[in-house]
Amino acid sequence: MPVKQAEFKVSNSDPALCPPPDRPEYAFIGRSNVGKSSLINMLTGRHSLAKISGKPGKTQLINHFLIDNEWYLVDLPGYGYAQVSKSEREKFAGLINGYLTSRPNLLCIFVLVDSRIQPQKLDLDFMTNLGDRGLPFVIVFTKTEKLGTVKLQAMLDTYRATLLETWEEVPTWFITSAITSAGREEILDFIRPLNEGFVKERIATTKRK
Repeated sequence: MPVKQAEFKVSNSDPALCPPPDRPEYAFIGRSNVGKSSLINMLTGRHSLAKISGKPGKTQLINHFLIDNEWYLVDLPGYGYAQVSKSEREKFAGLINGYLTSRPNLLCIFVLVDSRIQPQKLDLDFMTNLGDRGLPFVIVFTKTEKLGTVKLQAMLDTYRATLLETWEEVPTWFITSAITSAGREEILDFIRPLNEGFVKERIATTKRK
C-alpha cells in the first residue's frame, strides 16, 4: 500500500481538540530517542514530515498527519524521558492517557522499541497497561540495521521469552529500519485491511440508522 500523499494537519495539547474521529487512526509512541520521527518519515516517504531532533523529548504535543486523505498517523510524545521535571512527565503521561482513551477511531497503537537495548521495564509496563485496558497495539523494533543477523535474532528471542513470562501470546511485532526501509511494506500492509474494515463498519452503521 504505497503512500501517495502525507500532510501535517494539527498539533495540540488537548485530546478534545483532535480532528473529528471520522477516519481510522494509528498512534506511534515509544521512549524518547527511539527513532520515531525517522520511522514516520520512512513509512510516508517524506524526509521531513516529522521533525527529527538530536535532542530527546522533542515531541511534546499530539501531532496528526493525514495520509492519502484516508487515515491519520499520530505522532505522540515519548514516555520516560528523564531529563524533564516530574511535573512535566506527569503532564505528558496525562496527555498520552487522555488521547489513548478518548479516540474511538484509534485502531492500533504502534509501540516503538530500540532493538539494540535489552527489554526495559518502562516499555514492558507500558505494553501491559495497554493490554489491561484492552487497547490494541503492536511492537515496532527500530534501528535494526545496527545489528547483525545473529544479534538481531538473539534480541528477538530474548524479547519473546520476556514477554511470555506475563503474556499468553506474544503481540504482533515488526522489524524496521529507517535507513534501509525494512518493515515499511509490512506495516502499511497491516494497516490496509484495518482501514477497509473501518470503512465497511461506517457504511453498515449508516445503513442501520
